[in-house]
Amino acid sequence: MKVTICGAGRTGHLNAVLFRQQPNVSVSVFTRNAELADLWASGEGQWEAHSADGGVLSARPDYVGADVERALSQTDLVVVTQPAQARAGLLEQLAPHLSQERRVFLGAIPGFCGFDWLAAEILAGHDNVVIWGMKDVPHTAFDLTPGKRVRMGGAKALLYAALHRREDDAHGAELAGMLATLFAAPVTMLRDYLEITLTPGNALMHPAVLYGLIGPDGPWQGRAFDAPVCWWSDCPQKGADLLEACDAENQAIRHAAEAKLGIDLSSVKPLRQELIEAYGDQIGDARSLYSLLRTNRAYAGIKAPMTPDPQGRGLVIDRESRAFHEDIGFGQALLVEMAKRLGVAVPNIAKTYRWACDYHGGLAETAPAYVPRNWPEAA
Repeated sequence: MKVTICGAGRTGHLNAVLFRQQPNVSVSVFTRNAELADLWASGEGQWEAHSADGGVLSARPDYVGADVERALSQTDLVVVTQPAQARAGLLEQLAPHLSQERRVFLGAIPGFCGFDWLAAEILAGHDNVVIWGMKDVPHTAFDLTPGKRVRMGGAKALLYAALHRREDDAHGAELAGMLATLFAAPVTMLRDYLEITLTPGNALMHPAVLYGLIGPDGPWQGRAFDAPVCWWSDCPQKGADLLEACDAENQAIRHAAEAKLGIDLSSVKPLRQELIEAYGDQIGDARSLYSLLRTNRAYAGIKAPMTPDPQGRGLVIDRESRAFHEDIGFGQALLVEMAKRLGVAVPNIAKTYRWACDYHGGLAETAPAYVPRNWPEAA
């Protein structure tokens, strides 16, 4: 089986190493990072993944570079790991080079931000391409040195994937077999892609923590940080409380979608339950969402995106990070739009979204353009 990974960031790097451990699996990494491609071409392209217990996995991808035809040639499975804001451009670049004769499974890890809608719009003429997504990343990944090493966080106990509604059950069974080859954890196929779109994740989590840290009355409102902070072990109580409120509103969107579309989205569970099931005994204290976030060993050491304060006073949140351009500009924007179309009040999600857009200064408060015009009426 040939797998083409699009994106050589943390998730792409880690997946390349993990996939290459499997016999009879070849891995190409499509990236426009010329330095990374040159490093691989020089023969020094051995990539490593370091686990928390000191273990090291290593592998050399079969190809790393920007030659899209070479990356996609004879591929069976395409895995998009790039952030939501880069995916439209990527898919438009891939589309002319995807095989028209053989079945190709093209999906995103993770598959949130309405990836199924985006891919279906851009790949409308590619009936042989099976569109899929995974609910979450199988492992967290951080501290990346491109082309060399990445740190691997805790693994999910269970994995979930879904197909675009245009695909059939036979495609689902074939995809499940492929994913079972690549990942150690069991893979369950979900019934509807909305189970991925509405799964509580970064679009709820990161904005709430940012609001708790630097939003109105936050401990770092209007001032620089003295030192780097971690997303979760340093999450303030206010951020956790806001996250719980946003999560409840996400559940309201879920219930409204179920009623409107006549589907079962019961796999979209409240965030605390989702995290307990995903991380199990890696969580030190699960009595509240606040204690869970701060004691989840799988999250330990994951730093918030920070950059030196232009005024030289310490560190500030990096406005160029995925937390803004993906989680807010696409993830939260999509939730706000879905709630609007379903007639669901989401005051906490909307408040966080408006604040984040205003704080960033460069995010337009608009829904992703690929949301179907007739949703939720579309069957």
